[in-house]
Amino acid sequence: MPLPIVHHPAYCADLPANHRFPMDKFRAVADLIRTEDLLDGGSFFRPRPAPFEWVALAHDPAYVDQVFNGKVPDKVAREIGFPMREDIALRARCATGGTVLTAYLALEHGIACNTAGGSHHARRLHGAGFCVFNDVAVALRVLQADGAIRKALVIDLDVHQGDGTADIFQGDPDIFTFSMHSQKNYPVRKVPSHLDVGLPDATGDEDYLTILEETLPGLLAREPWDIVVYNAGVDPYRNDRLGRLKLSRDGLKRRDRYVIGTVRQAGLPLAGVLGGGYSSDIDELADRHLILHRTARSVLAESAGAAAV
Repeated sequence: MPLPIVHHPAYCADLPANHRFPMDKFRAVADLIRTEDLLDGGSFFRPRPAPFEWVALAHDPAYVDQVFNGKVPDKVAREIGFPMREDIALRARCATGGTVLTAYLALEHGIACNTAGGSHHARRLHGAGFCVFNDVAVALRVLQADGAIRKALVIDLDVHQGDGTADIFQGDPDIFTFSMHSQKNYPVRKVPSHLDVGLPDATGDEDYLTILEETLPGLLAREPWDIVVYNAGVDPYRNDRLGRLKLSRDGLKRRDRYVIGTVRQAGLPLAGVLGGGYSSDIDELADRHLILHRTARSVLAESAGAAAV
């Protein structure tokens, strides 16, 4: 069974030279997926740009209107960190539509992955930290509105705390947000998730994985979840430009294998999104991000093989 992977060419917009955000990684991730034939001879699932009505389920309609119509205030644009042009807005809508599609494909196939997504700093009122719209929050709100799910678990292992996702789902008894991150990293003012695990600087593979293995089974058993969304940010890597943790590439592989395998062993659908990763070496960064897709494909194949026995 091929792994469903979602991609849109508009995920990669133009940014000024030397911008801190490595926008070209989205094109490089898609190219590497094709090179390694992780699509098993198939093709990407292509999302449609998220319409206003979807995005306004998770964000203030006034802010959504500002983005859609090119009227984002300069102060908000500076907090986001992008020039808020039409192509940047389209990119945000496509990435958000991509995570909605990824979630539906996960419900159908057991696992699905986006080649973007994980914009977890966008709060209900506005974007921040290179995040225009919170694609995970929008996707879960769409699934709730459609009656496709009731309860969902968000596993956010980006190196930065998922403040925007926490903000949007505060007070929602059906969406549980879990963030394990570098405590001293961005954002300085964190919004409490339902469960936060803040790690000290230079946390390495063994300590990281021990904490994760002590935490995840209890979360999976906590509620009858209908779906798990996994933010597989690769910025906990020891050489990441914006990370403060010390995971090796092998540690990232073990992390993804543990999360995806444990979720699937529990019989739960998993939607994987890209999350953060920062490097001037785009080829290295794309290869690091592909740990998610390679691992998801392997777990999906193993699940299909076990079901056939």
